[in-house]
Amino acid sequence: MGKGRQSRAFMAKVMACVVACVTLLSLAFASVPARAQTAFDRPGGDYFSAPVASGDPEDCALLCERDRRCRSWSFSYPDVEGGSAVCWLKNTVPARVPGSCCISGVRGAGVIEPRVEGVETSIDRPGGDLRNFDLKEGDGVEACKAACTADNKCRAFTYARPGYTGREARCFLKKEIKPPRRKAGFTSGVVR
Repeated sequence: MGKGRQSRAFMAKVMACVVACVTLLSLAFASVPARAQTAFDRPGGDYFSAPVASGDPEDCALLCERDRRCRSWSFSYPDVEGGSAVCWLKNTVPARVPGSCCISGVRGAGVIEPRVEGVETSIDRPGGDLRNFDLKEGDGVEACKAACTADNKCRAFTYARPGYTGREARCFLKKEIKPPRRKAGFTSGVVR
């Protein structure tokens, strides 16, 4: 066998290995689900917006999936003036910017809530209330959890974002631990 023929046979084997590696890598990355980014907005590229009566960002992600023009989306939580949640569909994929107002994602990205120890995102624990109160502007779930921790009768808490139970954020302190239920805009936790 001549050197030219051996060289071509070797190059063919190398190319076959490269193609196999690229195929395996693309399959590996395809199996990792895309995720929406909580606390990020994607300003620009809007071609459609609609109120989201449920207040659930998953409904916005689903709306994007069902529209062929949609490449990315942003979900805006209800505002403190009493406006509803809004879904913004985009025909581009704008750069993301930090913003506690929103959750954004690209087409194919499901909403995965962040996992924080002791905090249940998008969970309500209805019933068993000890007391509830409006939080000051700027106070969040941490203030609600701290109020529960400071009260010896409190066993669990539920925080409602502004716009979900009223204009202000609301904290529900629980004397009983009730079963969790998925509910957008609410965050719960058990402290004792």
